[in-house]
Amino acid sequence: MSTTSYNCTNDAQRAEGLAHAQKAIAAKQVIVMPTDTVYGIAADAFSPQAVATLLAAKGRGRNMPPPVLIPRIGTMEGLAVDIPDDARKLAEKYWPGPLTLIFHAQPTLTWDLGETHGTVALRVPDDQLALDLLTITGPLAVSSANRTGQEAAQTASEARTQLAESVEVYLESGFRPLEGTDPTPSTIVDATGLRLRVVREGAISLEEIKRMIPSVLGADVEPDVWEPANLSKEPLSEENAQGAPVLNLEKPAEAQDAVPAENADPVEEAEASKDAAGS
Repeated sequence: MSTTSYNCTNDAQRAEGLAHAQKAIAAKQVIVMPTDTVYGIAADAFSPQAVATLLAAKGRGRNMPPPVLIPRIGTMEGLAVDIPDDARKLAEKYWPGPLTLIFHAQPTLTWDLGETHGTVALRVPDDQLALDLLTITGPLAVSSANRTGQEAAQTASEARTQLAESVEVYLESGFRPLEGTDPTPSTIVDATGLRLRVVREGAISLEEIKRMIPSVLGADVEPDVWEPANLSKEPLSEENAQGAPVLNLEKPAEAQDAVPAENADPVEEAEASKDAAGS
């Protein structure tokens, strides 16, 4: 595979890079993109083949499935079920931003992110280039752009030294996280039980969440569950705490918001997603 890098701080290369990345994702290839934390390796969340390529590039097994980045809050409704009102409140306040929400995955979708126990972790990143890309590709399975056990890449060039030609497109947009932003990873909240539970306390503290949702549980508290089967769910990994099912390539009506129109303007759509997220 030949790879191409684009300097997305240049407007012309940015546009060309986004177009090439969109084609690569459609062809079930993987790309490297910036996020608001570190650089990520991304694949079509609805393609088992693409997700398998992502995991192979990282040298990772199916027991550590990647989370899914989405362009706007509305996409959440097509990918998850049994969404608690309290989880919606958190999404409206903190998306785009450092909050990952774990939900029961939409059962009508037959995607395959790995061993996910029927759940999916969703986040809207606070990075304009990432949002522009997600707007034209739809949901992406994204993991840190590094080989397993190595340091996470903070530039696309760092990612390329580790991932080389396993990646079709590298979108370079400078150092991540941006100077002056919080380098702390996202806070992960499990919304699959009767009460929300903070799985990992990150950029958003448990105390801050409790001010909004007094009933939220900390990671050290045994969670309530919807059904007994959830008691056997394996611990969520630090990087990827989530899960999901195996994909029907004909996306049902409830997932249509997850796949934006081909001709949508990426900048306009991304700005709209910020407005919807209350940022």
